[in-house]
Amino acid sequence: MSQQASPRGTFLKIADIVKARIAADEDMTELPSAAELMRDHGVSRGVALRVFGVLQKEGLAEPVPGGRWRVIRRGESIDRRPLAERLTGVIADDELSVGAAFPSAATLSARFGVSRPTISKALDKLQVAGLLSEGKQGKQRTVLALPNREEGSKP
Repeated sequence: MSQQASPRGTFLKIADIVKARIAADEDMTELPSAAELMRDHGVSRGVALRVFGVLQKEGLAEPVPGGRWRVIRRGESIDRRPLAERLTGVIADDELSVGAAFPSAATLSARFGVSRPTISKALDKLQVAGLLSEGKQGKQRTVLALPNREEGSKP
């Protein structure tokens, strides 16, 4: 019986094929696109999306911006905090003090793997919170205040 004749369970078979590819290729960081799964296995977009759902449920993949899926390797830690919170961590991680220059949007974009506009939005949140100075073209942001590590213990 072909996959066309019995679509029930087809997504599980395709998920097994993709899992085998992940296990065989240690350098694989991105899953095939939905279009590639559709073309290679002759299935609908819905079936392809169910494959991604299975892999996500099993902790093997996660969605990334742009409609793609990233492979998650065992033991790999992923920081799921909001970007603005992760950027706040840059102050401590880079041991920046009040008045120190904050890394540029381009540098942060490369460091966190997100677009510059996304970084700019998160930096604006830190500016509103009073942690960073205003960013203008040609003027680097500076640290105005150190983040409070005990956010939850406010009176």
